[in-house]
Amino acid sequence: MIRVVVADDQPLVRMGLRTLIETEDGVQLAGEAADGREALSLIQSVKPDVVFLDIRMPLLDGLEVLRRVSADPACAEVKIVMLTTFDLDEYVFEALRTGASGFLVKDSDPTDLLRAVHVVADGGSLLSPSVTRRVIDRFASGASARPVPHLDKLTEREREIMRHVASGASNDEIAARLVISPATVRTHVSRAMVKLGARDRAQLVVFAVQSGLT
Repeated sequence: MIRVVVADDQPLVRMGLRTLIETEDGVQLAGEAADGREALSLIQSVKPDVVFLDIRMPLLDGLEVLRRVSADPACAEVKIVMLTTFDLDEYVFEALRTGASGFLVKDSDPTDLLRAVHVVADGGSLLSPSVTRRVIDRFASGASARPVPHLDKLTEREREIMRHVASGASNDEIAARLVISPATVRTHVSRAMVKLGARDRAQLVVFAVQSGLT
């Protein structure tokens, strides 16, 4: 059973997500929060598998909640998906850099929202080329490349695969491009994450952008 927390200051958004979650087999609503402080307390208390977290909330904004959860060892297994009103929200790149497993626009198709729960709970990230890549490009383009610790520990193959990951390609797509197996891609991605201390695939993308690999 995947346990989900919904944190948004808009009652209609919470109701919509609650209804959606309650209709999905294998998914359970673990709680709701209407502001950042309530969200942080709830997440630290119930330690859900997945959190839908609004970027803009009263008392404590979503980014600060994300920072505190990411820094809490007891919440290391909690996966956070940021919710935003616009797909080019200025805070999205910072959210990914801080440790979010991805983001969704609030008016996303219900099937995308449910898919997000399963993908993130399974250790994946929401890195669709159509949206996430656009956001990363926009907010990374103005910043100069900066060193990422331990980047020199990566093999050439791991660097190459990081570049493909940063383009939004899936493991299957990368495997097809490089004529290797998806299992081999997963192995290289996992090793790169361990070497760089990346929380998840989304953070690996950010490291690729920051270091200039893209």
